[in-house]
Amino acid sequence: MPATSPLRPVTADEVDTFWRDGVVCLRQVMPVGWLDRMAAPLEEALATEATADLSAMGDGLAAAGAQRTVDPAVAAEGAARGRFRAGTDHWRLQPEFLDFAVSSPLGALVASLLGCPDVWLYEDSVLVKEPGTEERTAFHQDMAYFHLDGDLVCTTWVPLDRVDASSGAVRYVVGSHLDRIRYRPNLFVTNASIPGTEGEQVPDFDTDEQLGATRIVSFDTAPGDVVVHHARTIHGARGNATTDRRRRAISVRYAGTGTVFSPVPGIPRKAHHADLVAGASLDDDQFPRAWPPQA
Repeated sequence: MPATSPLRPVTADEVDTFWRDGVVCLRQVMPVGWLDRMAAPLEEALATEATADLSAMGDGLAAAGAQRTVDPAVAAEGAARGRFRAGTDHWRLQPEFLDFAVSSPLGALVASLLGCPDVWLYEDSVLVKEPGTEERTAFHQDMAYFHLDGDLVCTTWVPLDRVDASSGAVRYVVGSHLDRIRYRPNLFVTNASIPGTEGEQVPDFDTDEQLGATRIVSFDTAPGDVVVHHARTIHGARGNATTDRRRRAISVRYAGTGTVFSPVPGIPRKAHHADLVAGASLDDDQFPRAWPPQA
């Protein structure tokens, strides 16, 4: 197993940036051995029903009259169309994903950024945009999907490929984690909110002219970098306009000390959370501990 400690410590400036902007890019903190180790399990995940074809979902929504999110720059190229595929909770099925979430340096990095003594795994996700993927990832807020309540919740985004704006780097709305508006979740390939959910619709920062002055940042990343954003930070991503470069990433979502279970109306519970009640503290059975390391 690769090293369990980060290649370097998180700096005070990086902690300040995370809490000020709602996102920070930690350069070269992840041993590449972990990424090499996850390449095959990621491909296995893509071949199972645990991963959905979001491009096909978008086509279905469009056929039903909804507007899917399309990156005009990609659609105009006319090249072979790629697919956007994603899935969650692979740690429940593949032990490599559980090891990655709880034994890699991610737990230590999150504990340093959140400034808390305990960190639990909430879920993981595989996010792959093949070359020529038209679909934009609609702007959304992770906390809108999480059955959690608390301020110490975040998402780590770990690229397995070199990623830049042309291949679909994630874009973050700076400071949006400080906004206490409750936003509704969407299906990632449409801006329309999921029926039955509560709150306000997330603005489309690409098309709403009144939001033009909003500061949006993205990061060119390489394997070894880890981007961490607060669960309330609004973010989205363009399509993959490249013709020969995949955008593979594993996203792991964590909760820190004091976070409690809080069901979200309109979002199905995870099967392994079926017996939890609102206000329940997180425990090591339903939420594997990522920090401190298990003895």
